[in-house]
Amino acid sequence: MDKNKILTIIACIVLAVIIIAIVFVKMNKPNTKNPKIITQSNAKAVNAYEEKINYVEEISVYNAAEYMDASTIRDFEKEYKIKVNYKEFESNEAMYDDFIKSPNKYDILVPSDYMIDRLIKENRLEKLNKSNITNLSNIASEYLSPDYDKENLYVVPYMTGTLGILYNKKIVNEDVNSWSFLFNNKYKGQIWMWDSMRDAIGMALKSLGYSMNSSDDNELNQAKQTLISQIKLLRRYAEEESRDAMIADEGALALVYSGEAKFAIDQNPNLAYVIPNEGSNKFVDGFVIVKNTKHKDAAEKFINFMCRANIAIRNMTSTGYTSPIKGAWGEFGNNNIMFPSEDELARCEYFLYSPLSTEKYNRIWKEIR
Repeated sequence: MDKNKILTIIACIVLAVIIIAIVFVKMNKPNTKNPKIITQSNAKAVNAYEEKINYVEEISVYNAAEYMDASTIRDFEKEYKIKVNYKEFESNEAMYDDFIKSPNKYDILVPSDYMIDRLIKENRLEKLNKSNITNLSNIASEYLSPDYDKENLYVVPYMTGTLGILYNKKIVNEDVNSWSFLFNNKYKGQIWMWDSMRDAIGMALKSLGYSMNSSDDNELNQAKQTLISQIKLLRRYAEEESRDAMIADEGALALVYSGEAKFAIDQNPNLAYVIPNEGSNKFVDGFVIVKNTKHKDAAEKFINFMCRANIAIRNMTSTGYTSPIKGAWGEFGNNNIMFPSEDELARCEYFLYSPLSTEKYNRIWKEIR
């Protein structure tokens, strides 16, 4: 056999070995593009974790997206041997629609105040056994007894916050103090809006000098026209995407919640947050237990666990929102996003539920979006 043939055979063998190696690596590489797909190695880790806990019961919790430190859920499972099936929603309205379709799918919901008001009025919630929620005493008095649940028969407050404007100081060289900045042609294509019916319409109403809970047809029509005219100025409506875009300096202004603002500012010091002079929404999201749940005691154990000060600190750190657990506040100093001034809060109002108003909001939201 001549020398050229030998070299050709050797080259073919080397090429075959390289191809086999590449195929082997690809077949065994973890799928990072879709974390929901569990590789064999991950599956073993998950199974190992499952095997460590001999669950005696399970509950299903439905909470807003990115609104709880996952490690607190794991610690609850370890302590109580209760498995938590945890699911997230993007808006109160999406949560409500899903819940109505499958009311027996969940044990605990974590909606905002106006949605809790609705669920109470529609008789969809269980009354709390407060003897199982002794950590209710940890909650600051100003967050107890809301107008829609004066005796705290149904709700345990979870997180509080405000609605405001997140803006980039490098792009906006002005004193941002009004909702009018979200309608300023100067920032066309650089304005983000949080994709939420009540927040968008409420902001528009407030910018016009009206209550965020208005049911007046003329006022609502003005708010609708204001938001429709704003569309040409927007980057787009979004949720966490808008916050992340602001972090990346890909926007001038955004309508966001205070917790999203704090998270963003922690990542990008060019950003700032303001509650406009016209006033805004102050909200309290809370734990409620679904009517006819078969796991009421377990659900109350979960709520009571989340009302511990050390657990509240971890959830505040993770989300950027403010827990009503007073014993957790000292860890965060006087952060003015988490703890607005009395003057700022005095300009704010809670969202409330009205069947008539909600019907009107739903109708005009479809015309806007």
